[in-house]
Amino acid sequence: MNRKLGFGTMRLPLIKADDPTAIDIEEFKQMADIFIERGFNYFDTAYPYHGEKSEDALRQAVIERFSRESLIIADKMPILRVKSTEDYQRFFDDQIRRCGVDYFDYYLLHNLGRDRYINTKKFGGFEFISELKKKGHVRNIGFSFHDDADTLDMILNEHPEVDFVQLQINYLDWEDAVAQSGKCYATAVKHGKRVFVMEPVKGGTLARLPEEAMKLFTDFYGTDVTPASLAVRYAASLENVDIVLSGMSDLVQLKDNTSYMQEFKPLSDEEASCAKQIAAVLRRAIKIPCTSCRYCMEECPKNINIPDYFGLLNLHAVTGQKTNMYYERFSMNHGKASECLKCGLCEKICPQHISIREGLEEFAALYEN
Repeated sequence: MNRKLGFGTMRLPLIKADDPTAIDIEEFKQMADIFIERGFNYFDTAYPYHGEKSEDALRQAVIERFSRESLIIADKMPILRVKSTEDYQRFFDDQIRRCGVDYFDYYLLHNLGRDRYINTKKFGGFEFISELKKKGHVRNIGFSFHDDADTLDMILNEHPEVDFVQLQINYLDWEDAVAQSGKCYATAVKHGKRVFVMEPVKGGTLARLPEEAMKLFTDFYGTDVTPASLAVRYAASLENVDIVLSGMSDLVQLKDNTSYMQEFKPLSDEEASCAKQIAAVLRRAIKIPCTSCRYCMEECPKNINIPDYFGLLNLHAVTGQKTNMYYERFSMNHGKASECLKCGLCEKICPQHISIREGLEEFAALYEN
């Protein structure tokens, strides 16, 4: 039953928009039902998602309602929180309990990069997940990765035992000098690793195209398909990609994604050319390559809503629109951009290597002055 589309539980529907822990379980159940009815069964979660509530929501909405053997469940070790070798077992035990499972089909070291790899080596992260696989607690081991291709090559040279890697791949980042989607994909293929894709729509950026890019899209496709379909199919068309994860937030997104991925057709050469043209337009307009992963907010001492502020900054760059109503909503129960302490903790954890402090200064100048 497994198909190329995976359900990412990083952006689940919410009962209260400003509370990431307030997951709408009933809507999630409806989404899961349709997802499975249409022939998909891969669900991806992680320890910190939704303020540590994603795993529990997955248990309630999916795992307790379907046979375990019919599901493919992926989870991730929160390596940024590991401070000793003993922490690995503690976190894994929590995840097994939260999800209500005896094993994970896929288990990842979460968000590896050069700095995080150093501590993972120090505390024995790869040895731990290898032992989990040996004992049958997980069936496939790998890691999600946000860094350059040289770093990926180094890790795979040192740890050929992993079964797969999870990479950020989308048509906007394919030739990007920072994200290096294309180079990272080629590196994984060189090492013979299966590739799982995250951020195919780049945090929604490729689903909501600005006017010039949207014209290119509608001139080619008309109005019967969505921009998100091009983005997801682009990633899924890569030969060595097994799964493309989509962080679906409502029934509309889920029905759209499953509609074109049920009978998946790889992109034609003409479609790939269209994607490349749209990417060129977007690169001229987008100011900050934020994917709204929200890792930065885990470290921010002032709880500044960095991803949503950057979303508004990109919206202004692309459309010229400045929406104070959204800023009021996004800053509710959060620090303002001007309250940034310049501590730099957010930049150390950012997978996109964004100069967050500079971006917050620019945002504050636009919205607070």
